[in-house]
Amino acid sequence: MSLSKAKDLLRLAEMAAARHAGVSLADIVEEFDADHRTAQRMTKALEDAFPGVEIRTDADRRRRWKLRDTSLLRMQGIRDSELAALEMSIRRAEREGAIHEVRTLTSLRDRLLATMPSSHARRAEADAEAVLEAYGYASRPGPRVKSEPLVLETIAQALKGPFRLVVSYAGPKEKNPRERILEPYGLLIGVRRYLVAREVGKSGGFQHYRLDRMRHARLDIQTFARDAEFDLSTHAARAFGSFHADKEFGEVVWRFRPEAAAIAREFEFHPDQEVAEEEDGSLVVRFQASGWLEMAWHLYQWGDKVEVVTPVGLRKMVENYGRSDFPAMP
Repeated sequence: MSLSKAKDLLRLAEMAAARHAGVSLADIVEEFDADHRTAQRMTKALEDAFPGVEIRTDADRRRRWKLRDTSLLRMQGIRDSELAALEMSIRRAEREGAIHEVRTLTSLRDRLLATMPSSHARRAEADAEAVLEAYGYASRPGPRVKSEPLVLETIAQALKGPFRLVVSYAGPKEKNPRERILEPYGLLIGVRRYLVAREVGKSGGFQHYRLDRMRHARLDIQTFARDAEFDLSTHAARAFGSFHADKEFGEVVWRFRPEAAAIAREFEFHPDQEVAEEEDGSLVVRFQASGWLEMAWHLYQWGDKVEVVTPVGLRKMVENYGRSDFPAMP
């Protein structure tokens, strides 16, 4: 067996052990970018290498492989690439001010390293540090909005409950903060961080509350029933960035000039975007979202290499700011 196939087999064993229902052929096809026949051969190799693997058929008549004896997997320890990925996540969380995530991920990293022989752990840490330096994570400067760590910690606890959240908050037109009782649903992370929540006692849908405007936060002992139809990913996709404006929501069409098309093609401007190339080499990007101001901030970086076809309101915001003297595009 080749080294790459051995690694794939170990990865498959990890999947079969970690997933409560086991792993299916469809899971293998997706994970390893393999065809159905290759997935079948991999399950046969799994059965040969791990005689204790359980095979069952689920309610949808799909076969699943479940590995319960994980003693061989525990002997692997943590790989340097896995440790590097954990370290990257910790440093991203530190940069974003996500104190709760920093503590949780650091605890996970330390617990994993503690299970390894000290010589292996030191080697993994050294290799991971080299990877981090190669990716430029030793120091990554740049502007960010600060949030109160205790507020973030309290929000994390409220989301897990879910518990109602009592915050001291000042809206954009309010000079002094006032106490509000919120039912939190999730966080949106962008230029600023927003809490998606419903305010108790107020009619209407979900509102966004800027974390940098929260002075204090505490848990309410009362839990609440989450709206089963709410999906944070779907809600987030209604905006270009983290700011939502229902009145602005609609079709957005941008046309990038031929000299910018190759670079624009490398971007995902929106998860639901549609892209088309025109005869002259221009690239047209379409999606539905709101948040014209955040769109304008991004479009400014492209200078005069992009045209807003629609909406009209956004086109008027940017039409006089398409500079031609930028030495580079994003």
